[in-house]
Amino acid sequence: MASETRPFLKMNGLGNDFVVWDAREKPLRLSREAIATLGDRENGIGFDQMITVERSSLGVDAFMRIHNRDGGEVEACGNATRCIGRLLMEEAGKDLVSIETSAGLLHATDAVGPRTVTVDMGKPRLAWDQIPLAEEFADTRAIELQIGPIDDPILHTPAVANMGNPHAIFWVDDIEAYDLARVGPLLEHHPVFPEGANISLAHVFDENQIRVKVWERGVGLTLACGTAACAVGVAAARDDKTGRKTTIHLPGGPIGIEWRESDDHVLMTGPTEIEFEGEVDLETLDWRKTSNGDEPLEAGTAS
Repeated sequence: MASETRPFLKMNGLGNDFVVWDAREKPLRLSREAIATLGDRENGIGFDQMITVERSSLGVDAFMRIHNRDGGEVEACGNATRCIGRLLMEEAGKDLVSIETSAGLLHATDAVGPRTVTVDMGKPRLAWDQIPLAEEFADTRAIELQIGPIDDPILHTPAVANMGNPHAIFWVDDIEAYDLARVGPLLEHHPVFPEGANISLAHVFDENQIRVKVWERGVGLTLACGTAACAVGVAAARDDKTGRKTTIHLPGGPIGIEWRESDDHVLMTGPTEIEFEGEVDLETLDWRKTSNGDEPLEAGTAS
């Protein structure tokens, strides 16, 4: 019997990249091993997350299923939500779509600027058992956690929050002064985080301007993480380091975060990009590029 070939899109938001499958008409399930093989940057397509767009059980525009590069399924991905929001809006000719996720219902709107999308990420979860943590902490703006010697820790006292997935934010003077590739895995799997955590180093370098580096759970170092940007913006405002509107500067570029006072919802605004279209043989996992993606924007045009 001939093997099945399925088309895909390769997309990214600020360099946080995805393979996107449309499974609304024909379901698609890949094994954890197959996802990891396709996600491998040396021998596969290479991506941070795999996104499967499915029919929504709630009757909204779509359900978005998210797998990290290691094949594990996760609840939320802010940059991917922007990318899927763009696709659904373009397909339906609308400027607002609703996307069902395992973390809840999210709404994407067309923002100012070509290929730019705003996503309402909902309310942050800030109680210790909502993040979740393995033990109770009354104040999640700074929990008792450190790595390194007791009298001279490398990193300590992070803020924690849940933006659809768990986040720990360490406030530092220089985000490049730490080997996040080394300490990130240790912190991701620390016993205080029963479901693991995304680990961010953050530095407020100007008014409402924050520089951030992220170790993403199940992925590793990433150019951008939308939920981490949201968590950092919330943590900064909670600790009076910034106001409720911030620009988060990630290795892949800046992203706008607003923790709206009227309803406590977090709004995230940033660019999207289609890199190329391709197809995969689901039996052999061989793949090929079939066409190019977005045309370059004109010089001086915001993306």
